[in-house]
Amino acid sequence: MNHSFNRSPIVAALDIGTSKVCCIIAKITKEKRVSILGYGYNAAKGIKNGVVTDVNQATIAVCNAVEAAEQMANERITGVIVNVSGDRTRSVVRSSSISLHKNRPVSEEDVKKVTDKGLMKVNVEGNEPIHFLTMGYHVDNGEEVKNPISIYGDTLNVNILLGLYPKPMYKNLATVVESSHLDIDMKAFSAYASGLSCLVDDEKELGATIIDIGGGTTSIATFKNGHPVYFSSIPVGGINVTNDIALGLTTSFNYAEEVKNRHGCAFLISQDEQEIINVYPVGEEDDSNIKQIYRSDLINIISPRIEEIFELVGRKLDEAGYKNTASHRVVLTGGAAQLPGMREVASMVLDKQVRIGRPRNIENIPQVLHNPTFSTALGLLLFAVNNAERKIVKKVNVSSNTDGIFAKILELFKKTC
Repeated sequence: MNHSFNRSPIVAALDIGTSKVCCIIAKITKEKRVSILGYGYNAAKGIKNGVVTDVNQATIAVCNAVEAAEQMANERITGVIVNVSGDRTRSVVRSSSISLHKNRPVSEEDVKKVTDKGLMKVNVEGNEPIHFLTMGYHVDNGEEVKNPISIYGDTLNVNILLGLYPKPMYKNLATVVESSHLDIDMKAFSAYASGLSCLVDDEKELGATIIDIGGGTTSIATFKNGHPVYFSSIPVGGINVTNDIALGLTTSFNYAEEVKNRHGCAFLISQDEQEIINVYPVGEEDDSNIKQIYRSDLINIISPRIEEIFELVGRKLDEAGYKNTASHRVVLTGGAAQLPGMREVASMVLDKQVRIGRPRNIENIPQVLHNPTFSTALGLLLFAVNNAERKIVKKVNVSSNTDGIFAKILELFKKTC
């Protein structure tokens, strides 16, 4: 797939999750507007907690989603922007500074120099770098500035955010995509993409955390001053809730999912103690063997798991120093975020203003896609359109007699236009 908007305006996003695989094909105008041409999605197989466990099954799921999108769009795609998820996503921040010339302002050469110096502090051994983002510059340790060029000062400092993912896990994901006869043109963490599709500009500037609750993983991305400042994840999602229901009510997984969607809620209210729902015991399909329970019994199974999800997220934010920021707010998205009561429980546990986030930053999307389930897939399209970060463009084998990590990193990264 060619991302030069003057030559090839077709891009494709591929969201590979624990519960679903989704492909969206779009046309990008010269004004960088996104127009959806086709989409396809189906149940995921061979994926657990965002990680590939069966390459063949996962490849079939990807091929089916891509084929459906191609047929609707009447386009053939050869490359995709793919999401990266799983409980091993993480980020690290590195800082560097240089002295400035006293008689002239900051130049482009100075910006490149301080960034290249920051690269010397990056160690990606054993990991696949997914993101490489400059988080903002500081002149003489003053306030953060997005563009320091033409500013006078004595020192220039930059903070660099690196998003990392274990290399073996990434290779498995890449194998699935390649087995589907596709190239990976770009890649992005799921929560980062979801943030691009769901957050408004003020949230990104003032500070907000997007919590993408998927089937097997809850992904986290925190934004501040208009850009990401933190990535993380936890290995718990909507499937864990379904498993709890199946075990607690001794019913099948599929029926537990149906009961969750039809009667589930994240917190208990008094009238739930009076409402009765029907449950089929596992292995039983005869109405004569149906079991009746109070809805409160179902909710008492669901609530502890939902509280656990937000408690784990809270610990991650606390460790990163973002939990107690006054202006910070939380946006929930992802398929599992649609369970009634999620916003209220998140607000109580995290002590934040919380809203449910739906894709909003692409105009005229089909109604079926205007759903938290598709936040990541649509965000991947926006990532492709607006991406200006450094990224890997080539992998090279570096012998032991090189000049060290700086030489390696400079071979791995270069500035994109």
